[in-house]
Amino acid sequence: MKPGDWYYSEQHKEICQLIETHTIWGKEIHQVWLPSRNIVVRLESSRLKKLDELSNTQSDIISYIASAARISSAMGQDILLAPIESSVIPLPHQIRALSRAMSSNRIRYLLADEVGLGKTIEAGLILRELKLRGLVKRILIVTPKGLVLQWIDEMQTRFQEEFRFFMPSEFMVYRNIAREDNIWRNFNQIICSIDSVKPIDSRKGWSTDQIAAYNHDRFDDLISAGWDLIIVDEAHRLGGSTDQVARFKLGQGLAEAAPYLLLLSGTPHQGKTDSFHRILTLLDDDAFPESSGVQKERVLPYVIRTEKRKSIGTNGEPLFQPRVVTTEPVQWAGKHKEQRLLYDAVTLYVRKGYNQARKEKKTHIGFLLLLIQRLVASSTNAIYFTLERRLDALRQPEEQLSLFPMVSEEDWSEMDGQEQLDTLLKSRILAMQNERKEVEFLLEAAQRTMKSGPDIKAEALLDWIYKLQQEEGNPELKVLIFTEFVPTQEMLRNFLTERGFSVVCLNGSMDLNERKNIQKAFSLDTRILISTEAGGEGLNLQFCHIVVNYDLPWNPMRIEQRIGRVDRIGQKHPVRGLNLIIKDTVEYRVREVLEKKLAVILEEFGVDKTGDVLDTAEAEAIFDDLFQQVIIEPDRIEEKVETALQKVREQVKTQQDGLSLLSNDDVLKADEVQKLINHPLPYWVEKMTLNYVSSHGGRVMKTDRTWQITWPDGTEDKDIVFNQRDAEDLPGSTYINLEDAHIRGILMGIQRFARGQPIPKVKVAGLPEGVKGIWGLFRISLYTEDWNNYRVISIFLHDDGRVLIPTANHIWSQIMDNGPVVSGQIMGKQAVELFDNLALAAEKQGYQTYEDLSNKYQSYLQREKDKMNYGFSERKKIIQKVGLANVREHRLKVLEAEEAEWQEKLVERSSSTPELIPLIMIHVEDA
Repeated sequence: MKPGDWYYSEQHKEICQLIETHTIWGKEIHQVWLPSRNIVVRLESSRLKKLDELSNTQSDIISYIASAARISSAMGQDILLAPIESSVIPLPHQIRALSRAMSSNRIRYLLADEVGLGKTIEAGLILRELKLRGLVKRILIVTPKGLVLQWIDEMQTRFQEEFRFFMPSEFMVYRNIAREDNIWRNFNQIICSIDSVKPIDSRKGWSTDQIAAYNHDRFDDLISAGWDLIIVDEAHRLGGSTDQVARFKLGQGLAEAAPYLLLLSGTPHQGKTDSFHRILTLLDDDAFPESSGVQKERVLPYVIRTEKRKSIGTNGEPLFQPRVVTTEPVQWAGKHKEQRLLYDAVTLYVRKGYNQARKEKKTHIGFLLLLIQRLVASSTNAIYFTLERRLDALRQPEEQLSLFPMVSEEDWSEMDGQEQLDTLLKSRILAMQNERKEVEFLLEAAQRTMKSGPDIKAEALLDWIYKLQQEEGNPELKVLIFTEFVPTQEMLRNFLTERGFSVVCLNGSMDLNERKNIQKAFSLDTRILISTEAGGEGLNLQFCHIVVNYDLPWNPMRIEQRIGRVDRIGQKHPVRGLNLIIKDTVEYRVREVLEKKLAVILEEFGVDKTGDVLDTAEAEAIFDDLFQQVIIEPDRIEEKVETALQKVREQVKTQQDGLSLLSNDDVLKADEVQKLINHPLPYWVEKMTLNYVSSHGGRVMKTDRTWQITWPDGTEDKDIVFNQRDAEDLPGSTYINLEDAHIRGILMGIQRFARGQPIPKVKVAGLPEGVKGIWGLFRISLYTEDWNNYRVISIFLHDDGRVLIPTANHIWSQIMDNGPVVSGQIMGKQAVELFDNLALAAEKQGYQTYEDLSNKYQSYLQREKDKMNYGFSERKKIIQKVGLANVREHRLKVLEAEEAEWQEKLVERSSSTPELIPLIMIHVEDA
């Protein structure tokens, strides 16, 4: 026995290589290397078996290794597993997103597709890809509250991934049932809302200890829970107005909490470079030390974006249906005299009250008054309900009233009208002079109006529903109606139900189960869904194509968001949007001027939808300010609109400049989808599994379209299928794929073929006459600290000395399709000679593959080097601006030491060790 020889370890059931031998007290002890585990162990001679004693004549083993190597080869060449192994059929841009994401070892990206292109699906595909490759297990999804249900549903129905929703109200419950001190460690897949886990610095009435306990459960434990992948939806909310905002602190914590990070946002650059820069630092802090580094060539490697105009379907067809949105004025009629008087009286009250509030610097009352203006334009019910609650507050002693509630500017801007109203009314705001008498007067007018009959817009809505049914030729036509306020929603529900329509309602107060049941009802038999803004967040309603905006929000962007609920992938009809507004109102006069002039600006910048560029807090503020000014000074509408639109023009220009950083020249191809859909990977997994089980002491039996498997360890599984589509067709079947523990173990269990091991003599069906020689599979890889890339090549050395690569690949396919017939085995010196000859041929033929891998790795290192050099350069510039010489010099020395250390590590990383590992060899006999 001499060092370098190969043996078989009976104890470990695998091939091993002798390193050295020692004799101690008459016992011969061998140090051997186990390559599959990459460890060295000590064994006595009796535990080692010569390779020529091994019987290697099972055709199942050959088929198993050939199938496993085929799968390993595909994974090494960046094939996408998730589209093959999931029920979702991805679109070309989603395939491209997955391909881009998996092209790097460092998976930290901003998914920035335009709204409606399915970023959730892209994130789900990347998640599945990482799980199928065994790279992630613990996954956290952080999303706005209104999108939680959508994420849970999408992950479950499209990817069969179950996520546990962590609700703030149940944190104490989680702690009581937790198996670990850190409650976030008790589940591997969790979803939570952004605002439920952001850290807080203070809260009214709370002690320092209470704040620390709150942050410990929701933030500290969350960050330290050991995540593999974190996904954040609507990630632009993490940018914050400064780096001290709670949401940005949350973003920083999440960025450090997992190696893989996906940030999702349709509007990541909202015209604010500082905020966008902060988002980029979450992906790679080293690459963006300063906001000056936010340049297109530096940004694009971190961004995956598709524009709607470039998107196509699986057959290359346009992805979206045309849409038509029209504003439909509603004319006052004589029978609605009381409602018109109420509208005028409320508008006058708002105007006078707002001016008074400004003089007295009572901003909180101004907010409430502006909401009251929106309420009277919504419905009589809405204004009556609000006046009633306001009067109740005004009847209380003044010491029980308060100032404006503690709500951040960001939180306030993200609330819908009903949420803002609830916040203000709960705070029981201080009264203005004579306000109680005015509210009592208006409340009486609202009562008279309610008694006089239905609101004018409700009647107009009914006429439009009948008209649309007639135009579409569909008496069962589904209609989605948006309103800003719950009292208006309730009024419309009663009004339409009394006239024979089936109606369901959605608003922000409903829990996940209620929302799910309501969406399901609307998808089935219910004709009409009435939703508030918060209720509609996250809805996918492509089975409906009619949207009525019963109330018009002041910001036109919100109308786009509403219509986007039906204008989605999968919509089969042209989308129709109707905006109802009463003529001869302040709102109508503003919108009449605004829409015409806004259209000119959008055309000037080549923008077809306002939502593409006005989905920002700044745009919201512009329109809020416009309506506020016009209500106060109705005679200056033209002037006020012009001033506001100048700000809009600047906003659009800034937004367009920001979006230009994200644009790319990629061309989508539909045929990539078909290739993946029809990929034979599930067939390979099936062949590998069945052959492995049969060759390792287990049993397999086919029953109709499923398999009964007794695994080598004795466990049994019934009704097994290996294809997702079979699983969908056969309820009760068990679908297993690369994510399954058995399958991963089988795939990873391929042992190397050792020099001196007997070589099976095999006949392979489907080969031309005269094909005779040695065939084998070799794995080529680079051994590095931070790179995992490899290839599997097939080599055939004909007995006449020719190396035939096409024939080698053909033999590989035939072995998998038809199975080999083993007639014996070659042993001893002849086996060693054949091994050496084929290994030499593989070394020559595999050199180009090795070069390709090496070049790919060096390109990766160069990108890392460029990024870090840029980072150090920018940081040096910042330090050189420090005024105090001593401080400046100290910081420069620290930076230089850090850079030298990094350069030293880079030199270490640049060396890579090539590996050429034989996986199997057979001698192909002439059939």
